[in-house]
Amino acid sequence: MAVKIRLTRIGKKKEPSYRVVVADARMPRDGRFVEEIGFYNPLTDPATVKIDAEKAQKWIKNGAQPTDTVRALLKKSGIIE
Repeated sequence: MAVKIRLTRIGKKKEPSYRVVVADARMPRDGRFVEEIGFYNPLTDPATVKIDAEKAQKWIKNGAQPTDTVRALLKKSGIIE
């Protein structure tokens, strides 16, 4: 099972907010996920990013691949280099 760390969209129309989740790569964007590890709100100034570092590192260590956007958020948060 290929596992990815990615964003799932929440919030209403024209007001996006995202959850950072660990999900099977075969599931749809807003579909079933394994675990929620944080959230991202791009509308605040500056953007709000809150990710549980322990959970993120655990999943990366176990082979989960973050998407490009999530990788940038993890770097911004100082969780990965």
